[in-house]
Amino acid sequence: TGLAFFYHRYRFPGSTLFATLVITPIVFPPLVSVISYMWLFGEAGVVPGLIRDWLGLARAPFALKGFSGILLIHVYTQFIYFYMLVSAALERFDHSVEEAAAVLGASRWYTLRRVTLPMLVPALVAASLIVFMVSMSSFSAPYMLGDRFRVLSIQIYLSKLNGNMEMAATQSVVLGAICIIIVLALRWYENRSQYASTGKGIGLRPIPMRSGAARSVAVVLSVLFSLVLLLPHIMLFIISLVPTGTWTWQTVPPVLSFVNYSFLFTRPDLWAPVKNSIIMAGMATVAGVLFALVASYLVTKGRFVGRQLIDALIMIPWALPGTIIAISMIIAFNRPLPITFGRVLVGTFWILPLAYFVNLIPLIVRSTSASLQQLDNSLIEAALTLGASWFTVFRRVILPIVMPGVLSGALLMFVQGFGEFTSSILLYIADNRPISIGILERLQFFHLGEAAVLGIVQVILMMIVLVVTRHWLGNRSHQAYF
Repeated sequence: TGLAFFYHRYRFPGSTLFATLVITPIVFPPLVSVISYMWLFGEAGVVPGLIRDWLGLARAPFALKGFSGILLIHVYTQFIYFYMLVSAALERFDHSVEEAAAVLGASRWYTLRRVTLPMLVPALVAASLIVFMVSMSSFSAPYMLGDRFRVLSIQIYLSKLNGNMEMAATQSVVLGAICIIIVLALRWYENRSQYASTGKGIGLRPIPMRSGAARSVAVVLSVLFSLVLLLPHIMLFIISLVPTGTWTWQTVPPVLSFVNYSFLFTRPDLWAPVKNSIIMAGMATVAGVLFALVASYLVTKGRFVGRQLIDALIMIPWALPGTIIAISMIIAFNRPLPITFGRVLVGTFWILPLAYFVNLIPLIVRSTSASLQQLDNSLIEAALTLGASWFTVFRRVILPIVMPGVLSGALLMFVQGFGEFTSSILLYIADNRPISIGILERLQFFHLGEAAVLGIVQVILMMIVLVVTRHWLGNRSHQAYF
């Protein structure tokens, strides 16, 4: 929140670039960010090792693990939600109300407390809700760094691993109940008051820093903070250049080459998880697009009793961690059902695409609904009055308007499914190992460079999706889902 205020209130050399670099953690999938931080600050990490060598210590002075390690990972990967949503709110904020408060004699602190912050409550509550849900469903950080610190998502996984599905189901119910209660409480708090401005919507104009000393301090601090944010990205790239077996006891990798990148295209065992993830995420996305077009139209344009209930049911997976989705699917599809044409889906290739679809469908439905809300019903009625068929109306009127939202939601659904780890580790089989499981397997066999290359693939794909989505939706791209 402080960063959002700082970069939107003041202008200094490079401020626009630094404001963009703040969101770089968003291109890191959870598992990839965790392993990057492990290589940096873990028990055998580069930073503790360099400090040990420099000070002549017998052992590393610290290691990233347990509660502190999980907390650091969560702060690094999730502060961007507050930054992005508060930044969006500040762009829409009517600065004239602050000026009016100042004219009436209000101090800066009083204006901040009674004028500015109340107008930002919806953004702060939305960001808090997202951070809470992401933290509650977090699996990668507790799994890789938890040590003796236990969390429910890991306990569910261990119960399933030990074959105790009754305990896994019970733990899932407890975790799901906590998540739903907190979501409802935050929604109630957000909706209990009105946060609206009666001004003309004149946005805030950034204030140029006139003091040379202030500009220098701002630039130096921004450079240091940007380096801290980019350090995991740099580390991931460096490790991707480490050939297998060359980095053992040394503090820093002694050999660097691009051999691991060539393996990506020449070794079937390294390419197979990438191919599986493309296929399964693609299947889930295609099904998601078809479902979202119908469901979003019913929710936003339908005139029947129960459409709000449909919307709530569609959004339930968003309020549940991936471990709960996976356990629910194991229980539901571990026997033949009419809906599965008499087949058992658990233990087959199809269970993961279905899990991705269920887990991520709120993304594309929200995105499509946001676009449909901009469609005036009179356009549809006019086309039907002029004799156009419903299919023609859909193809020539509805689809062109909602297409940016559909495509951006589809891209986000694809990239999230492509790197999904939480449900995958509970549901995968040998024939459908996704890229996240491929990364984990290579870490277990100490093929660090190959694991990093697969992580680079995920990061590049995420960057492409963000650029394309921002091009289609502009500054609204990060608001359509919340």
